[in-house]
Amino acid sequence: MTAELRARRRLFAALVAFVALLLLDLGLRVLSPGGWTAWEVLLLLCLAANAPWLGLAAATGLLGAARRLRGEGALPPPAPPRLRTLLAVCVRDEDPAAVLPPLARLLDGLVARGHGALFAIAILSDTADPRRAGAEAAAVRCLAKAYPPGSVLHRRRCENAGYKAGNVMDFLDHHAAGFDLMLLLDADSEMTPDAVLRMVAAMEAEPQLAILQSTIAGRPAAAPFGRLFGAGHRPGSLTWAVGQDWWQGAEGPYWGHNALLRIAPFRRHCRLPILPDGAHILSHDHVEAARLHAAGWSVRVRADPSPDGTGSRESHPPNLPEYLVRDRRWAAGNLQYRHLLRDPSLGALGRFQMLQAILHYVLGPLWFAMLPLAALNAATDGEGTPRGTLVALLVLGYATVHLPRLAGHAVALVQGAGLPYLRTALAESLFLLLLDTIIAFDKTLTVLAHALGLRRGTWVAQHRAERRVSWGEAASLLWPHTAAGLAILALLAASGSAFAVLAGLPAVAGLLLAIPFCVLTAAPDAG
Repeated sequence: MTAELRARRRLFAALVAFVALLLLDLGLRVLSPGGWTAWEVLLLLCLAANAPWLGLAAATGLLGAARRLRGEGALPPPAPPRLRTLLAVCVRDEDPAAVLPPLARLLDGLVARGHGALFAIAILSDTADPRRAGAEAAAVRCLAKAYPPGSVLHRRRCENAGYKAGNVMDFLDHHAAGFDLMLLLDADSEMTPDAVLRMVAAMEAEPQLAILQSTIAGRPAAAPFGRLFGAGHRPGSLTWAVGQDWWQGAEGPYWGHNALLRIAPFRRHCRLPILPDGAHILSHDHVEAARLHAAGWSVRVRADPSPDGTGSRESHPPNLPEYLVRDRRWAAGNLQYRHLLRDPSLGALGRFQMLQAILHYVLGPLWFAMLPLAALNAATDGEGTPRGTLVALLVLGYATVHLPRLAGHAVALVQGAGLPYLRTALAESLFLLLLDTIIAFDKTLTVLAHALGLRRGTWVAQHRAERRVSWGEAASLLWPHTAAGLAILALLAASGSAFAVLAGLPAVAGLLLAIPFCVLTAAPDAG
């Protein structure tokens, strides 16, 4: 580690600590007047557990915004490539009509720029259904007719051994001879020739770079859920990635797709072990990055350089049920990392990234618990709470959680995004205010289910097509969320304080409106 990077990490740690201590100071000022109730002690403990991670989010957002305003963190200009690259997509029971056209557009664009001989499409199939497999093979043969021999490769495994990580490693072992790099895509990924050429140029300029991860924006969506989620995701993820890169340097994260891999070190170092409980690793990306860190290879994240965010894209969940299914699937993968935190074959910062991934879920119940605990405190003994300080704490808490996204919006406005963008940012902020509590409660149920040895959701394929959600389906899924919201509102009302109800309403509203929120944001023709 260089002296500069060491100094950056010290500065970052100091900024995290400052924000965390500021939150704790406000929490003490809110909770201590009039003595301590049991609810107030529990509230302070929940806040203390979350404060370092709120500080980390805030510090990352501030640094990311500063770097973006200075134009830092983007990929270099494209250059004529020298290395041979596979444009690879992992599929399992996917629709070829949705998967293959973006790959064909990408290869056509590279051919038009005179680089077609250095790129080939690779379909890494784990499709199990024979009927789907036959249709997939026929579609690939049809695509291959449009290109010279060897430009389109297709391999199907009969068994999904090792999930996606096993699929990738099997292909690299047996079918990637003659190629130096692999651009790994998901079935819903889409990248432009310019973005790919920039990534290849960056990889060629840094021989020790094993993985170059691009930030990822959402593909266009017709329904409000996908549109509004994407409106916050792109500026937030850009700001987060650029801020994180400042202090993590060459030990950055890997997100598993829309990333360029150097085949030789990836094959050598990224074979994943079976976990002590006999399970395969589900969320492979953080582990692969950590193994490369430990072996002395670089892993970096770079911002998509295209101004409209079309250089590197994927499909966001089309509705709330699919978002929650994805979140439960990610929880199952992230919680497995507890087996690896002491693994000496993994880099220290990589293990810290895995700890972050675990805490993203484990802290969920403690984050959500502050809402019912505050309601219980208000209902039993909330008279001594200083209102102005409480409002300041609530505003600061919301700001720290969402600072990468809010800072991303601010950067866009400073750079001339204009009034239409501001209206979208405000609509997205209202959307997220409602969504936040729904997600927090669902995370709580998921973590409790895992702690009790229950299975809540499985590692199932994603459903990416937009569709309406019926009132019955929404009620069946979200009645616990609504019941929790009603119970918390009743406690706030029992306090007899209109201020307590108003202060808690922004957080409770998402639970109370979960069912109509789910239905109305899923409709593809909704405004």
